[in-house]
Amino acid sequence: MSSWGDLMWYDWLVLGLYGMFMLFIFFYSLAQLHLVFKFLRKKPLGIKNSNGDLPFVTIQLPIYNERYVVERLIDSVMAMDYPKNLFEVQILDDSWDETSELARISALKWFSKGFGVVHLKRPHRIGFKAGALSYGLHRAKGEFIAIFDADFIPDPNFLLDVVPHFANPKVAMVQTRWGHLNRGFSFLTEMQAFGLDAHFTIEQSGRSKAGSFINFNGTAGVWRKQAVEQSGGWSSDTLTEDLDLSYRAQLKGWEFVYLSDVVSPAELPVSMSALKTQQFRWIKGAAECAVKNLRSVWQAKDLSLRTKIHGHFHLMNSSIFIYVLSIALLSIPLLFIRNKLGDVTVLDAFGVLFSLSILILFVFYYTSYIALNQRFKMFQFVKRFIVFLSMSMGMSLHNSIAVLEGYVGKKTPFIRTPKFSDQSDQNAWRKNVYLKNTSFVLLLAEAFFSLLFAAAIFLGVYFNDYALMPFHAMLSAGFGIVAFYGARHSVA
Repeated sequence: MSSWGDLMWYDWLVLGLYGMFMLFIFFYSLAQLHLVFKFLRKKPLGIKNSNGDLPFVTIQLPIYNERYVVERLIDSVMAMDYPKNLFEVQILDDSWDETSELARISALKWFSKGFGVVHLKRPHRIGFKAGALSYGLHRAKGEFIAIFDADFIPDPNFLLDVVPHFANPKVAMVQTRWGHLNRGFSFLTEMQAFGLDAHFTIEQSGRSKAGSFINFNGTAGVWRKQAVEQSGGWSSDTLTEDLDLSYRAQLKGWEFVYLSDVVSPAELPVSMSALKTQQFRWIKGAAECAVKNLRSVWQAKDLSLRTKIHGHFHLMNSSIFIYVLSIALLSIPLLFIRNKLGDVTVLDAFGVLFSLSILILFVFYYTSYIALNQRFKMFQFVKRFIVFLSMSMGMSLHNSIAVLEGYVGKKTPFIRTPKFSDQSDQNAWRKNVYLKNTSFVLLLAEAFFSLLFAAAIFLGVYFNDYALMPFHAMLSAGFGIVAFYGARHSVA
């Protein structure tokens, strides 16, 4: 057996990088645990001024090639239980296909019934969604701006539930919780719902109760028009214009409100390619926002250290995929180092950090799960947690590419997530004209990684070292799941 003095420089490099990345994941987990504690604290949202006069509201519907859901969206918004003389609807249509005609006909139908609805077509799709929102904002009559993406079906009471919270003149934005129209459609939608529920239940509520920055989620929320304008308006220099404006507004002293009890249902992507499209935009956009806003957060003199720390992990949370992928790849040479040393007592400290991080994440998702599931079953939760964690690891290669592109400033267009609408037929989504296949090269890489970490399991058996085996098993399964669904959901 070798001693520590016999290790080569590259062995020390592996150990150093592995430890550094593991520490970041651990500290990230601690930040998530703090949000759990804050979530569990009961804190009133403030006084609702339900007796005052209702303000005029502009509802913006940014759409781009949404032939499957555009009519459903418009009809649901027009069913809003709010005086029709006190709201207008802007259909911000950047479509070039039959969506435009469907939207135009729908707008005329509701206009003839006395509703204030306008179908707006820009000459050019400059700035993508941010550009469309800005285009409509300059023409908006409302003091408040509600925004819904094409796949949402807002509750008729949405405005009545949200608008009273603007009685506080410091409130810039009110965000509601997303529901899921097709949670039980497939394994893929179940896993997405599991993850999103934790974000909307623990992260948004926890940050809100802690007095830390939260974010507008791009839809199912209402903005004070004045706050948008005073914060610099919508900007298209990142792919997540919602997160960017959220931080710029809060850095100027505006306050946000999160309503976990107001639910706005929407679709979840049902194909792996659609999920990856959505993930890429969210992950890369978050990295771009970190580059743009993180320094301002730390330099802000009026923010508490706790708010700055949570803001740091909030803006940097997409980088978690780089750290997961890094420790995954480094864990293979780590097996050789452990075998070379024989005595791995010191190295087991890494295992303790990893185990604690997993335990904290277990508590994080457990708290979310029991908060939303009255018929709670521990076995069902544990199964979903393990599979979700494995699948998240399997997405680490795809998402790491997105993060790196965001950090280095590589610009890519805003690519919308395909919507489906009809969930009655398990195979109807394959006819969706907006679907694109997962990159074949990426699919091969994910399949290769699945085999690589399966080989690492056998390597551990060969070395009689089983410490990393659960990690390698989850990685192999996760990359295998992502590659399998990527191939299965390929469109002929």
